[in-house]
Amino acid sequence: MGTKDRWYENATFYAIDVEAFADGDGDGVGDFEGLTDRLDYLESLGIDCVWLLPFYPSPNRDNGYDVMDYYGVDDRHGTLGDFVEFAREADRRGIRVIVDLVVNHTSDQHPWFRKAREDPDSEYRDYYVWREDLPEDPDPVRGPVFPGEEDSVWSYDEAAEAFYYHRFYHFQPDLNIANPEVREEIRKIMGFWLELGVSGFRVDAATLMIDNKGGLESTRLDDPHGVLRDMRHFVERRGDDAILFAEADDAPEHLGDYFGSTTGRQPSNAETAAELGEGDEMNVLLNFLLDAYLVLALAEREAGPIRDVLDLLPPRPEGGQWANFLRNYDELNVGRLPEDGQQKVFEAFAPDEDMRIYGRGIRRRLAPMLDGDPDRIRLAYSLLYSLPGTPLLVYGDEIGMGDDLDLPGRTAVRTPMQWSGERNAGFSTADSGELVRPVVSGGEYGYETVNVAAQRGDPDSLLQWFSRLNRLRGECPEIGTGDCEVLDVDDPAVFAHRMVSDHGRVVAVHNLDDRPTEATLDLVAEPDRLLGEAAFEQVRPDSGGTAVADGNGDADGSGAAGADAGAWRFELDRYGFCWVRVEQHV
Repeated sequence: MGTKDRWYENATFYAIDVEAFADGDGDGVGDFEGLTDRLDYLESLGIDCVWLLPFYPSPNRDNGYDVMDYYGVDDRHGTLGDFVEFAREADRRGIRVIVDLVVNHTSDQHPWFRKAREDPDSEYRDYYVWREDLPEDPDPVRGPVFPGEEDSVWSYDEAAEAFYYHRFYHFQPDLNIANPEVREEIRKIMGFWLELGVSGFRVDAATLMIDNKGGLESTRLDDPHGVLRDMRHFVERRGDDAILFAEADDAPEHLGDYFGSTTGRQPSNAETAAELGEGDEMNVLLNFLLDAYLVLALAEREAGPIRDVLDLLPPRPEGGQWANFLRNYDELNVGRLPEDGQQKVFEAFAPDEDMRIYGRGIRRRLAPMLDGDPDRIRLAYSLLYSLPGTPLLVYGDEIGMGDDLDLPGRTAVRTPMQWSGERNAGFSTADSGELVRPVVSGGEYGYETVNVAAQRGDPDSLLQWFSRLNRLRGECPEIGTGDCEVLDVDDPAVFAHRMVSDHGRVVAVHNLDDRPTEATLDLVAEPDRLLGEAAFEQVRPDSGGTAVADGNGDADGSGAAGADAGAWRFELDRYGFCWVRVEQHV
């Protein structure tokens, strides 16, 4: 077990909604022709892997997550040939591609469901979850994912004369993963796209996929995580270093189990990675827990929540990785925070009710959440990139795109990419009324001022800063695979930590407040600046033989400190930060 090339451990991922990224044929909808034309941009930005949201044939009632054909490309986005050309051109530039695998449910227009509802004796009937009557006592743990939009997880189908189960919308019936024929269908889907050159799958709703759906005996899996292990085995047999990149939003005490372990020890019960061996389920987990606590730290302007979440996260097995992000295409979910923490985040970043959604989230992009403050935006992403794991960006993050709260629900953060100050933000040549969604226009975040073209030639722009950050992150494998130690500092607004691996050690210090401060750290040698403009100087040399806070000496544990070991003071401006490398080992 084990992906041969663990390329994902030190990669920068970039999420793209094809329909909103670039329109190549001028019909107002993004497509693979337009996306292919923009690959040079992604290469210049330093992106290692693109995650594509669903582009399959779909009624598109849930942004493509209602799939009615797993083996095609929606006509609005082009053809399979266009996809293959895109994948080939991406590979030529060294950019990998992963695609969404949406197999917790299908569209109610999928042929499987249409046959299932029409004929109770159809083989497809058992592809889904049915019951004749509503349960007397609805399961409070298995309620609708979208409270306020769906009242129940059971809907009646007139043709089938039965109720079917759906955790998402009523037009997205859940697949019965306990049915081995359904699991075989999933393998066929993965095999098809692997043959077309993808480097893996973002597994949608992995937690719900292996749940005991509806609490029925017919949906109970003897070994729920065995489903994920089987998927991992299949991908490793059929794919060339392909990965599973999972949406697994579970309680902290269960989260690590989605990595799996070859030692038989559950990650949720382990204290160290050494107890786990290699992971044998998901290669990468989206780090929802870190996201919530990191945003709380930004709201409080204190480092305490970051310390807390690093203690909450389970150890990673060998080959397991976190995908760290600040925003994604869904709401910013703060439901895992304590109640008082949720309220602090809402008050700081979503003071108006229409900025909130589902009682648990925020439907805004990060730039407007942080009032467009360029120093604070850079601070937030510098902190994100320095934490253990690998970073994930959403298209438009790199230029500080805003949102459109006039759009319903989650679509507020899915407006077209802003390429230039030309008509329709350079996204499409179609009439504005034909666009898949309106572009953000006017004001602080309008395409007239926030766009790629305006920032591309400005060395001080956010876009150019991200280009440098992405490349720097690729030069710091310590962050992707190293051990993390939080360092003691006096100011509660300052978070300082070090990442150590066989490659060496990287130390990062961040000021979460808008007032200048300083932090003094014990280092084993003179630091070399990697990122940030904070001034630093040695204020006390090591007296010799002292165990310093930065790693007790060499990365190999020898304890030998350099001639410049001792206390170093970092002067941090408002939202200031600094990364340094200390005594690199090759």
